[in-house]
Amino acid sequence: MYVQELEPVAGSLGLSALVAALPLVIVLVLLGGVRMKAHLAGLTGLLAAVLVAWLAYGMPLDQTASSAVQGAVFGLFPILWIVVNALWVYRMTVRTRHFDILRRSFGRLSDDPRIQALVVAFCFGALLEALAGFGAPVAICSVMLVALGFDPVRAAVVSLVANTAPVAFGAMGTPVVTLAQVTGLPLDDVASVVGRQTPLLALVVPLLLVALVDGRRGLRETWVPALACGVAFAVAQFAAANYVSAQLADIGAALLGAGALVAVPHSRRPAAEPVRAAVLTGVRSEELDEEDSGREVVRAYAPYALIVAVFSVAQIPAVKDWLAKATQTYDWPFLDVVDPEGNPAGGNVFSLPVVSTGGTLVLLAGVATAVVLGVHARVAAKEWLATVGELRFAILTVTSVLALAYVMNLSGQAATIGHFVAAAGAGLAFLSPVLGWFGVAVSGSDTSANALFGALQVTAARESGLSPELLAAANSSGGVLGKMISPQNLTIACAAVGLAGREGDLLRKVLPWSLGLLLVMCLIVVGQSTPVLGWMLP
Repeated sequence: MYVQELEPVAGSLGLSALVAALPLVIVLVLLGGVRMKAHLAGLTGLLAAVLVAWLAYGMPLDQTASSAVQGAVFGLFPILWIVVNALWVYRMTVRTRHFDILRRSFGRLSDDPRIQALVVAFCFGALLEALAGFGAPVAICSVMLVALGFDPVRAAVVSLVANTAPVAFGAMGTPVVTLAQVTGLPLDDVASVVGRQTPLLALVVPLLLVALVDGRRGLRETWVPALACGVAFAVAQFAAANYVSAQLADIGAALLGAGALVAVPHSRRPAAEPVRAAVLTGVRSEELDEEDSGREVVRAYAPYALIVAVFSVAQIPAVKDWLAKATQTYDWPFLDVVDPEGNPAGGNVFSLPVVSTGGTLVLLAGVATAVVLGVHARVAAKEWLATVGELRFAILTVTSVLALAYVMNLSGQAATIGHFVAAAGAGLAFLSPVLGWFGVAVSGSDTSANALFGALQVTAARESGLSPELLAAANSSGGVLGKMISPQNLTIACAAVGLAGREGDLLRKVLPWSLGLLLVMCLIVVGQSTPVLGWMLP
């Protein structure tokens, strides 16, 4: 049996926290300072965490290795199981050219570039975030906006800023699923609180986007459809996260937001020529003028409808209970950890939700998608394997970061840091989103930031008397605002629109918005930690 210690280094909490933080510091320095590739930084940080656990905390090497393996296994299933299958569905729509049909369908909703920015970058970007995540929305939406005639810099900035509100529930809820696992909090509780924070961003971001596209004139002339889009998105994301399924939050929000834009008559008015001349400084792609049959348009929307249908059926109580019966629970080998009070650690037991997990449900929807789109079984299998190949470095990054997180959590390193940070007291509510923001800004991933800092946030919250669910959610909600300034996303945006080497230019344009929205999120979390906004929490 391994008993966690909070002050293993010279009996000092401060010194112990300093040593415990070394793996995190190493990862962040390698990513942000040295610019090392994420998977190599993750593996280096994992090695540091293992050495600290073994040498400083006295965790037996076999238990240290076992905790790392459990983290890696969780990274593969269910986390990457969700990501691979979701991206597979997207790849099939690209292969059959139904993605292009969907793009043209969006382009015909309005000829006003300010409305097009909302449809493409905000609504369709959220749909892509729901399915693929990991930078895909920024790359694809930037290219689409350039094809519509947007200046490359403006297209990249709009896509980066739009990729905020949906991030916490991206890749079929992967960030919040990870957050729940590493903190030991119920997924429904974590998703519910996040669903009462990020929707508030959704009210602001569409207004900000039309201002970025066309300044004060854009805000003055298109605030009605922008607000309608934001309200619809926020309501759908809140409702799905709290009452339906975290995995469906972004899909429902994206579709309802787009529906609200279509429903507002203002959105369909032809744009004045001065507006188009001022905004559309590029060349519009002729491919957007191709005609598509109604049947093909329906088939283009079918994959998303199938995912919604499969997840909705899975939420029916009788079906949910039946799927849950397939969950396998194991005593994890070579692991026997108790906390300082003698309570067994949650990592001693490992649950494998084979059928009820989001990845399996997406796989079922993907099989149905292949049938609807006419993809041969051999081709579908080839696309699935190609998806795994495309994600090989992301797979290595996620597994190494989660292995690192599990070693830190089970050895007691995260608890030590959490107890030390708890000295901030009530100030933690303000700092909590900042920590998530910093983690995503450096790693480029809300999932990684949640894995690294989630347990720390919960420990600090319990020690300072704050709500663990609130600070855990704040880590993810603050993290989404670091996405637009992460080197990974900036590089993706520049590469997509032909601005290689101009990441610094984009950073200067989006950094003020990232910091401004972060301040708003910090104030929201502070309010939710007090009676002022405490009524918002479940």
